[in-house]
Amino acid sequence: MEISEIKVDGYEKVARCRDHASGLHALIAVHDTTLGPALGGLRMLPYVSEDEALFDVLRLAKGMTYKSAVGETGLGGGKSVILGEPSKVKSRALFEAMGMFVESFGGRYITAEDMNIGIPDLEIVKTKTRWVTGLSRESGSSGNPSPYTARGCFLGVQAVAHEVWGSTDLNGKHVLIQGVGAVGGRLAIMLKEAGAKLTICDINEARVKELSAKHGFAVVADDNHLDVACDIYSPCARGATLNDASIPKLKCRAIGGAANNQLLQPEHGDQLKKRGIVYAPDYVINAGGIINVGVEMLPGGYHEEESLRRIDRIPHNLRKVFEISKRDSISTQLAADRLAIERIQAAKAAKSPAKTR
Repeated sequence: MEISEIKVDGYEKVARCRDHASGLHALIAVHDTTLGPALGGLRMLPYVSEDEALFDVLRLAKGMTYKSAVGETGLGGGKSVILGEPSKVKSRALFEAMGMFVESFGGRYITAEDMNIGIPDLEIVKTKTRWVTGLSRESGSSGNPSPYTARGCFLGVQAVAHEVWGSTDLNGKHVLIQGVGAVGGRLAIMLKEAGAKLTICDINEARVKELSAKHGFAVVADDNHLDVACDIYSPCARGATLNDASIPKLKCRAIGGAANNQLLQPEHGDQLKKRGIVYAPDYVINAGGIINVGVEMLPGGYHEEESLRRIDRIPHNLRKVFEISKRDSISTQLAADRLAIERIQAAKAAKSPAKTR
């Protein structure tokens, strides 16, 4: 196994691992550990090159720093990627090697589930390192993060409603949800129970039919769902769906959903602001899952009560974002970044030795 560092400005440690015996080719990026060890999931994709994988892992690691800072998880930001086609190269040996790679960071990086990586894969990783989170309840971990992400998003939608209409009451509000998987589907049910009117869509038509039949949701085809006028638009599937093509089509007052990386580019946050659409930055509103996983790192281990208490602060964090946006006349996306940076800088200042004369 060969582990080598890659020097990247602004990142505490970036490393690659090549293990010819197992076929592992992986990268780990630790962006910032001011607030605690870097937590971020492990994803596996058939990247066309290491440069593409490096771009992805760096972007995601920095995003996790900000997400953890705003979510008050007590953790920093990191990420890991394995280069390869999941259906072809997954093996026990490969994930054992990945565990040794994670272990080489000495607890500075903690991994979890992400794209194309499941609990069985992480169980193998954990045979070689203790720095793995998000496993089954039976193993003493926190289990499926989806219910916690959905809970945080529901509370976030209430906060968005308060920002727009002056009340968290969702009764009669029309919410359009794009993507009704594990998180989006649960969110739809919670919103209906709160009195909201739901329209749903998904590329998985069978899932849409199932939920509509059971809960009476209105349905729209995924391809033209932006034609639907609504009060709140909730993207809960693909990323980068808020872009030059989609933003002019929006017929909503606010956006609050579970999808990651909803803005194609940061300037799309400015476009939403110009249109008067209140946008809940994705990494603020969808932080419930990472908050829940982060509780595993507390002394004494995981306690759901503490997790729920922390998730219930998501509306408070959104209100702070809205305040900064108005105070500084910037988009809510930039305001969220500013809040994260302020919290990291405050922690750095607190750690600095007192200056004496």
